[in-house]
Amino acid sequence: MKQEAPKISPVMKKLSEYIAAAPRRALPPEVQERAKHHLLDTIAAMVSGAPLLPGQRAIAYVGTLGGTPEACVVGTSIVTTAVNAALANGMLGHADETDDAYYQALVHPGCAVVPAALAMAERERRNGTQLLRAVVLGYDVCARTSKSLGTEKFRTAGHSTHSFGGTFGATAAAGALAGIDARQARYLLSYAAQQASGLSCWARDTEHIEKAFDFGGMPGRNGVMAATMVAMGFTGVEDVFAGDRSFFHAFEDFAQPNELVAGLGTRFDIMNTAIKRWPVGYPIQAPLDAMANVMAKYKVKAADVERVSISLDEQGVRTVSNRVMADINIHHLAALMLLEGDIDFEASHDPERVKDPKVLAMRARIEVAGSPALSKAKTTQAIVEITTRDGRKLRHHTRAVRGSATNPMAREEVGAKALGLLAPTLGKRRAARLIDTIWNIERVKDARALRPLLRA
Repeated sequence: MKQEAPKISPVMKKLSEYIAAAPRRALPPEVQERAKHHLLDTIAAMVSGAPLLPGQRAIAYVGTLGGTPEACVVGTSIVTTAVNAALANGMLGHADETDDAYYQALVHPGCAVVPAALAMAERERRNGTQLLRAVVLGYDVCARTSKSLGTEKFRTAGHSTHSFGGTFGATAAAGALAGIDARQARYLLSYAAQQASGLSCWARDTEHIEKAFDFGGMPGRNGVMAATMVAMGFTGVEDVFAGDRSFFHAFEDFAQPNELVAGLGTRFDIMNTAIKRWPVGYPIQAPLDAMANVMAKYKVKAADVERVSISLDEQGVRTVSNRVMADINIHHLAALMLLEGDIDFEASHDPERVKDPKVLAMRARIEVAGSPALSKAKTTQAIVEITTRDGRKLRHHTRAVRGSATNPMAREEVGAKALGLLAPTLGKRRAARLIDTIWNIERVKDARALRPLLRA
């Protein structure tokens, strides 16, 4: 007796077919250009993250595992399995707060998607165009997964949008590069759903090690694991999104399944993802932007400042107020901005600066408050008011941070940021070659050609 074909929901059918066709689907020129920006920005975050504590822990751990030499661990001489490389590189990518962020979806797509895509592209010897298309796909699926779960409501209930979105995004990117067909993509998504997990208590991690794993390492590893297993013949549930005890049934209080496929092929979520102008936590970007505007317009110096009032969204205040880590501490970074006129990677990651008497004295003049009005905004915003010693009140309201979707950085700005992050580890000459290679990624015939530029 012939077995009846399983019923596949419209959401699963559309998404699985889209994933399978991704390596062959040409991208609009503006999307392809933006994808290069995010690929470079995430690689730069990985390289600069290698010397940091989460990066060191990831490298040391993966270095003990051995394994078939399929993909490299950035900033090291390690070549290991694609699964191990995705784990390590994901943690490097979110070793601090340098990587990109999608504010409305509450995800950091790059640190999960790019390590998974890069590892699979090396393993399967895919070309640069295929790598870029897989990255765009991963960003789409990452953001849409979070939206399909209700985003803010999902996080408020204690779940981690970053881990869920990252796992599905990394899985889609890795699966596409594995060369799976539409039916295998359905199995792939089932393995992603089974591995998707995470609690938003990651915010209590003071050393960023678990957070690096939750945001980048775990999703990247899970995605490559799912892709390689399905490519090797693993089968699974035909439609994890519909039917008895399905994914959206488990999360029915938040579920919006159609958000998973809304606008596929016409709306690209990589275009809505922000690249951080400064290598610090995303909620701090708008305050620094507003402060930089006030300082530039009115020629304000630290010696002129009597006090500073910073207003931003209430969740942002909870995330970045008086944190232990320098690069996610808004009071510390605002003080540095006033004292130095800008923020670079070295200054924002120097623990000694946190104890600097000059910085502490300036911090005492800074007040940070949550704003109900800014909490309702569709973009990350901030208002900074500086009261000077001569009684002036100087104010700026940042509505569109430089680097955000509505005010994106130019190629030259992204390249300059990347050079600052890459050069200390790779040297200026190799960093410049790497940047040029990413700008011309279509010419790369085999992703393994990137290894000499990425390794220590």
